[in-house]
Order: sequence, then structure tokens, then C-alpha cells
Amino acid sequence: QVQVVESGGDLVQPGGSLTLSCAASGSAIDIKTVGWYRQTPGKQRDMVATITSGDYKVYADSVKGRFTIFRGAKNTVYLQMNSLKPEDTAVYYCQWGLRYWGQGTQVTVSS
Repeated sequence: QVQVVESGGDLVQPGGSLTLSCAASGSAIDIKTVGWYRQTPGKQRDMVATITSGDYKVYADSVKGRFTIFRGAKNTVYLQMNSLKPEDTAVYYCQWGLRYWGQGTQVTVSS
């Protein structure tokens, strides 16, 4: 079993920055495809950014040039978010190995 924990969500003003963290623990958690998703009430969960086991990165069009996904220390993946907009407000989830989800972390962009 794999445990996934997200952290770093906060209230931030438009134009600000945040870095979200995704940490995995448990069995078979070596380098995997990891994705960040976000969801707002009543809407589906959408992919924001994905990094593959070979470090190939994919971004949603809405965040290209503003968000960066990268690996940190072993079994940790980050999402650096710059130039945040009110429409980035959502619960952000991490998916580890195309299978395991965390509990989510709230990001609110508001003045």
C-alpha cells in the first residue's frame, strides 16, 4: 500500500506564488509517474501537471508558463505555482503511480 500526502495549500493574493508538495511512503514507491490534479465543487477533477518516470513533463494549457512540476528528495514531487489567478482556486490532489491519491490541499487565490 502507498500513502500519499499533499501539503502547501494556502490563501494567496492574485499574482502570488505557492509551492505544493506531494510525499509518498509505503511499498513500491520508487520513481513513478506522478500527477497533480485540481477540482472545484461540482466539477470533474482535471490534470494540471504530470511528470513521468523518465522526467517527461506535461502541463494543462491553462497553467503552461506559470506552473512547474519537479522531483525533489526521494519520493517527493513539487508543484511550483507562479502568477496565480483566482481561477486557480481549487483543491489540488496528487496521484502517485497512476493509482494512489492523496487527500488534497486547498489553494485559494483571492484579494
